[in-house]
Amino acid sequence: MVVVTWRGRAHLESCLDAVAKQERPHRILVVDNASDDGSGELARSHHSTPEVLRLPVNTGYAGGIQAALDVCETPYMAWLNDDAMPKPGWLGALEDALEDPRVGAASAKLLTGKGETQSIGVGLTRDGHGIDVTEGPIFGFCGGAALTRVEALRQVGGVPSEFFCYYEDTDTSWRLRRHGWKIVAVPEAEVVHLHGATAKPGSVDFHRWNERNRLLTLLRNAPLWIAARELARFAVITALIPVKRDVPEAANFQVGLRLRVLGEVMRGLSASLAVRGAGRRSDMWHQRESGGATVG
Repeated sequence: MVVVTWRGRAHLESCLDAVAKQERPHRILVVDNASDDGSGELARSHHSTPEVLRLPVNTGYAGGIQAALDVCETPYMAWLNDDAMPKPGWLGALEDALEDPRVGAASAKLLTGKGETQSIGVGLTRDGHGIDVTEGPIFGFCGGAALTRVEALRQVGGVPSEFFCYYEDTDTSWRLRRHGWKIVAVPEAEVVHLHGATAKPGSVDFHRWNERNRLLTLLRNAPLWIAARELARFAVITALIPVKRDVPEAANFQVGLRLRVLGEVMRGLSASLAVRGAGRRSDMWHQRESGGATVG
C-alpha cells in the first residue's frame, strides 16, 4: 500500500491510523516527496511502522507512485492520497475484485467529510476531459484510492511520472484498457477524502497540470483526430482570448498559462506519440461516443 505525501503532516497521521485498521495483511510504504514539514519523521514514528521512501525532490503524486512501483515486490499495489482515510474493509473489498485475473485495477468509492459520494472512478467527456463518476460504469480508476495489479502496471509502461499530478490515473487506465485489462468500481470499498488538501483546485498550478496532462493523455491514447482536434481547439481559444470580451477570470484563461501549456505539450509531443504504438487497437472511443460520457 502506497501513501504519497508532500507537506502532509496535518492529515497524514489520520490516514495512517485508518490504514492500520485494515483487516487484510498489508505492507505500508510512505513516499515522502521531499517534505519540509516533518511528514517523513511523523510516518517513521507511526505505530503502524511503515517503510518510508524519501525522494530528494518533489516529484508530485505521479512521480511518487512510479517511485513506489520501481521498488514494489508485491502482486498488488494500492494508491492512496495522504488526505484519504479508508474505512475498515476497504482493502479487502478491493483485493476481492482483483481475484478476477482480467482485472488490472479496482477503484474505491471516495466520500466527502459529509458522507456524500465524490467518486467511484473516472469518466471521459466527449472532448476528453476526465471527470469524477458517482454512479454507473466507469472508464478508469480514481488514483486517490485504488488497487492496481503490479504485473499490469509494468506491462503498460508504469505511471507517467512526467505528469507530476492529475490525469496520471486516467492515462494509466486508458493504457490498461488498450492492453486488454478490465477496470472495475468497488463501491463497497469506502474512503473519506479531504479533496484538494495539498494541491488547491483553482490555483494556477492546478489548471496548468490539468490542461497540459489532458492534452498529453489524448496524444498518448485517443484516436489521432481527436487529439489533434483538441490541441487545435486549445490553441485557437488561446489566440482569441486577447480580443474577446467577458473572458472568465479563472486561471486557465490566462494567456501566459495557456502558452506555457502549449509549449510543454509540444516538447512532449514525440514521447507522447511513441506511447501510442504500445497496446492493442481499441474502438472504445467510438463506444463512448455512442454510449455517453463513460465506458465500462
